[in-house]
Amino acid sequence: MDKHISLSVILPIKSSKAKDFDIFFEKAINSLITQEVKFNELIIVHTQEDTLVSFLENYDFKDLNVVKLSWSKTPNYAAQINYGVENAKSEWITLFEFDDEYSKIWFKNFDKYSKIYPEVTGFLPVVVDVDNKEVFAGFTNEATFAANFTQEMGFLTNDILHDYQNFQTSGIILKREVFINIGGFKSSFKLTFGYEFLLRLTYNGTVIMTIPRLGYKHTNLREGSIFWNYKFGNDKITDDEVKFWLDTAKKEYFFTTDRNIKYESK
Repeated sequence: MDKHISLSVILPIKSSKAKDFDIFFEKAINSLITQEVKFNELIIVHTQEDTLVSFLENYDFKDLNVVKLSWSKTPNYAAQINYGVENAKSEWITLFEFDDEYSKIWFKNFDKYSKIYPEVTGFLPVVVDVDNKEVFAGFTNEATFAANFTQEMGFLTNDILHDYQNFQTSGIILKREVFINIGGFKSSFKLTFGYEFLLRLTYNGTVIMTIPRLGYKHTNLREGSIFWNYKFGNDKITDDEVKFWLDTAKKEYFFTTDRNIKYESK
């Protein structure tokens, strides 16, 4: 019998019109199909764009248990994640993007480490960042293993996050109950919602560990992506706005409730 874990994969999608969407999507889904342990469900929270709905209806997900949730509001990555988690039926959830890939041993490593460290309720992968041409761009989340960086090697703390922001939530495996109790993502945040979320988790005592294995491949600055648009596209932001959202994250993580925070250029 195949190994099985109580895990829901949450995948928000805005549009299928992104450049090379079908290529990225196939690689992403294959990284789920080839996992060495089985998981409960893939929850896709998708907009009502006709081409996307049609694509998902006709896609062959093999033996994956796929739940498709239609999102009728304005596309919002954070809000769509929250909706997916609300509807998940597993003990654990993990956050996924259509242009990324899991290492085939990521869920297997999580299963092993969660048994060794039962006090941990959030596990980060070491992320390899690549550009849209598969060229290596760097690593993320690995800083917890740097000497003299953290009091306990491999663990993420609130103090670390105040000094070092290079951590991301893509690929994280977190107890669903923790995600919900902590308030989920704050959809009012334009840029630093993931950073603020990690600050809030660690401030409230969530034990987060980085598993010392490559667990996730992240496509950095894919054309048309949220962060590409912030840097190059129609939603381009200034250095002052970047600083504003970083500073705001450090002020807002004390609050569980999502407040309507807006940036206005002077």
